Amino acid sequence: MTSRIEQKQHKDKWKRLFIGLCIFNGFILLLVLALIFWPAAENPHPTTEEIPAEESSEFTIRTTKENLNELINGYLDQLVAGSEHQYSVALEDDVHLMGELPVFSSSVPLSVHFEPIAQENGDLILRLRSISVGLLQLPNERIMSYMEDYLPMPPWVSVNPAEEEIYVAVTDINLGSNFNVKVEEIDLEANNISFQLEVPYQSLGINMMRP
Repeated sequence: MTSRIEQKQHKDKWKRLFIGLCIFNGFILLLVLALIFWPAAENPHPTTEEIPAEESSEFTIRTTKENLNELINGYLDQLVAGSEHQYSVALEDDVHLMGELPVFSSSVPLSVHFEPIAQENGDLILRLRSISVGLLQLPNERIMSYMEDYLPMPPWVSVNPAEEEIYVAVTDINLGSNFNVKVEEIDLEANNISFQLEVPYQSLGINMMRP
């Protein structure tokens, strides 16, 4: 009698295991079918999208403060030609501007030192370090106002007396052929000066359109 009961329990155990295995296999089968027939999501960036062609190339130009100083003063010589007010720039450990200003019906020597600071957009700020007009004792803002009024400046240079700085919009300089220039780095003490030159292909007559 006991033997029959044990045999029955043994058969019931295997029956439960068999049913459990069938249920598990059925679940796996349903999961696989769901993955196969599930609608695919649309690709937000289809590979057939046309990639825009580059319109220009950029080059990094490195120079020294000696070479840049010659270029600046050559430009200033033309700018002040025929003017009563002369001034020059010397790139030393900072930017040293020298000239004369008309103050109280006379001309007095002007000496200004600026710290050059490259901007993220490629322009340049000349921040005032020291300024003097002969033996006269005048507020810095007043002297810079005189500079703004009497010293010839390119259209892309603006004097800001209230902030005691000069903003040099290098990115607005017209180089011809639609070339664009930006200040990348300027460290006068280390004599490390670099510019970024952008050359549009169109200005060179180059067609870079992709088929």
